[in-house]
Amino acid sequence: MTQQKLLSVRNLSLEVARSGVEVVKDVSFDIEPGEIFGIVGESGSGKSLATRALISLLPPPIKVTGGQVTYKGRDVMLMSEADLRRMRGAEIGLVFQEPMTSLNPSMTIGRQLEEGLTLHTNVIASERRDRIVAMLERVGIGDPQAALCAYPHEFSGGMRQRIMLASVMLLKPALLIADEPTTALDAVIQRDVMELMVELTKAEGTAVLLISHDLPMVARYTSRIVVMEKGVVVEQGTTERILETPQHPYTRKLLSSLPVRGKIRTIDTASVPMVSARNIVVDYAGRKSLLRKRTAKRALHGVSVDIHAGEVVALVGGSGSGKTTLGRTIAGLVRQSEGEVLFQGREREADWRDYRLNCQMVFQDPFSSLDPRMTILALVEEALRLVPDIDRSAKRKRAYETLEEVGLGTDHARRYPHELSGGQRQRVAIARAIARRPKFLIADEPVSALDVTVRAQVLTLFSDLQRRYGFSCLFISHDLGVVEQVADRVVVMQDGRIIEQGDRNTIFDRPQATYTRRLLSAIPALDLNETGGVKLKWRLEA
Repeated sequence: MTQQKLLSVRNLSLEVARSGVEVVKDVSFDIEPGEIFGIVGESGSGKSLATRALISLLPPPIKVTGGQVTYKGRDVMLMSEADLRRMRGAEIGLVFQEPMTSLNPSMTIGRQLEEGLTLHTNVIASERRDRIVAMLERVGIGDPQAALCAYPHEFSGGMRQRIMLASVMLLKPALLIADEPTTALDAVIQRDVMELMVELTKAEGTAVLLISHDLPMVARYTSRIVVMEKGVVVEQGTTERILETPQHPYTRKLLSSLPVRGKIRTIDTASVPMVSARNIVVDYAGRKSLLRKRTAKRALHGVSVDIHAGEVVALVGGSGSGKTTLGRTIAGLVRQSEGEVLFQGREREADWRDYRLNCQMVFQDPFSSLDPRMTILALVEEALRLVPDIDRSAKRKRAYETLEEVGLGTDHARRYPHELSGGQRQRVAIARAIARRPKFLIADEPVSALDVTVRAQVLTLFSDLQRRYGFSCLFISHDLGVVEQVADRVVVMQDGRIIEQGDRNTIFDRPQATYTRRLLSAIPALDLNETGGVKLKWRLEA
């Protein structure tokens, strides 16, 4: 007798109720008990909507128009609200992308974790507390007793995701749905959280439905995957087979978009650096209380780095390593407590106007850095406002030329930021930065929020523009795959200090610091084959 499927989806179709637009069409797959199963695809592929339909948690505008979802032999579509409430959490747990929006900011961690046990079990209060403390210890929370009385904002992103895992696994569900659970985390924390998830689910025999656009992560942990494009399943099968011999053009497109090592460039390091940071120290004011004096927190401990003409220096490290603080300090957005910044060998403050005209910045989230009330043309023109010896018509001409260079035609010029996709907004942010033809550019996590194919397009654009205009660049990122593609030199930071630096190939192939090795072990090395597939080899693993 064959084993019953834990979850079976047959010909699931969803549409937007008002417009009738079909967003998911004829999706079918099965999940076995204890299996780790993946759904991959870009934003808008319908993967999150399809999985929300599995437990009848669709947003109001979306309705089911066909298909069947069967959980342990029961039709989910025919369940009453009471049955669905009993199933959610106790039988099927959910971990979402951003734990800060999933955890209640007004409730302590202890109360939030206890809530599920109270609703779904008959365990007495003292035993509930013991279970919670034990689970917090298992997920790596340093002081679980203190964590019970703490609030979500007092923890880092990685710790919040661990707490979300603890809240779900407390109820020992048969199926865990993890929707982009590590997208907002850096590589090391991402791997730690995924290893923890796998360990917990294996111990309890829990199956996992992992939804992500991160193909290497899905490849590492899943046995079978489904590839979705525009609401349709284009390919499914074993993870190894799909990676090595993809059949559908869209799957091959996703795999070809994974970052690969760029060519070695010759950089003149004997000349005066374009920008030099010398012994930078940054202190942030700490909290002040009635009984204690305000104590400063040191974010940077005497950091020094040089960026030469035409060079791309990547600044890498985990969250809280100080890399963004260093970038903002060099840009002049954060005031250093000690140290100095030199521009072409002279103190930056000697000609502050010249430095600000020649130093531009591309931020991580273009939607928050672009004025929503201004058109795209106006945003690019604004960047030229203080450029000397250029009249209004010349500014407009330069703005149009720059938009063309970043792949946005004249039809985008009259639009507003909200009318563009994430990748298009990032192109606008790059256009603003290069419109002045600066000598130095700071790019702070410029592609971390983008899908794999859009990220590949933006990185190619960035490299083309850098070669065309020859600007120096400080490229800040926690994604070492991206760094391997664009960087000439790599600087590794941890806890506000530089622990290792060198040319890209030396750092990636022969890292010396333990932390650097740990960072690199979290990303794969890709071997491309002739069929459009890849073989993932995990670095520094025996």
